[in-house]
Amino acid sequence: MHKLLSGPLSVERLNVRIADLPKSLSGTKIVHLSDLHYDGLRLSEQMLADAIAITNESEPDLIVLTGDYVTDDPSPIYHLVRRLKYLEARVGVFAVLGNHDIYYKHSQSIITQALTSIGIQVLWNQIAYPFGEQLPIVGLADYWSREFRPAPVMEQLSDRTPRIVLSHNPDTAEILSKWRVDLQLSGHTHGGQFVLPGFGPIVLYYHQFTRQLPKKVRARIPCLRVNSSKVVRHWEWAQGFHRIGKNQLYVNRGLGTYPPGRFFCTPEVTVITLT
Repeated sequence: MHKLLSGPLSVERLNVRIADLPKSLSGTKIVHLSDLHYDGLRLSEQMLADAIAITNESEPDLIVLTGDYVTDDPSPIYHLVRRLKYLEARVGVFAVLGNHDIYYKHSQSIITQALTSIGIQVLWNQIAYPFGEQLPIVGLADYWSREFRPAPVMEQLSDRTPRIVLSHNPDTAEILSKWRVDLQLSGHTHGGQFVLPGFGPIVLYYHQFTRQLPKKVRARIPCLRVNSSKVVRHWEWAQGFHRIGKNQLYVNRGLGTYPPGRFFCTPEVTVITLT
């Protein structure tokens, strides 16, 4: 069932240029994982094991996780961390939370404590320095939380300092464009799930199509009543690498999924080399 929903796991490898990156950090390798949705339905144990193996075989300096570890009930996180504890990186594993990780009032504390218990540092409007002062890692609160306030965090850093920003929802790239963001890593969109090869996520064309239909027609067809803009506004950023002004954004397609599954949109492990 998982293979029908998701397709095979893919590995995306890319080099990202960071201005002012110290020579000592050139070649730094980061593995990016996102949107596991570990609940027994949306991510198979085999795919998770494969993703962890690929991650470790890449010998990363840093591993980053960008949210949505569960779907609604937070209790599967206890089983998930038994797998994630095998992740290995030279300077550690860092994470931010997604909207599904704060689904219930108690979800945030449960998930944060579980990840912390295996040595994963969860950043919530915080800055970490695994590489020292020369390349800070900024982790933001989820965009849909009341605590998404990037200004007090971003303004702690000098414009001369390169930085990597972890933010679950790629829509935040628009807000963050007022600050220096050498590389923002996000997830949330699952790559759009249904993709037309050579054209991009079908949802981009869905909007154009539905706008041409009378409201009465749309109201009678359930699938046309879905407001995908509530998931994300910038579907053009649903996956892959993007430049937003002077800033750079990479959106991981995630490991988990939702029915009816994925179409030409495979789950992903991202291996990034900084230059």
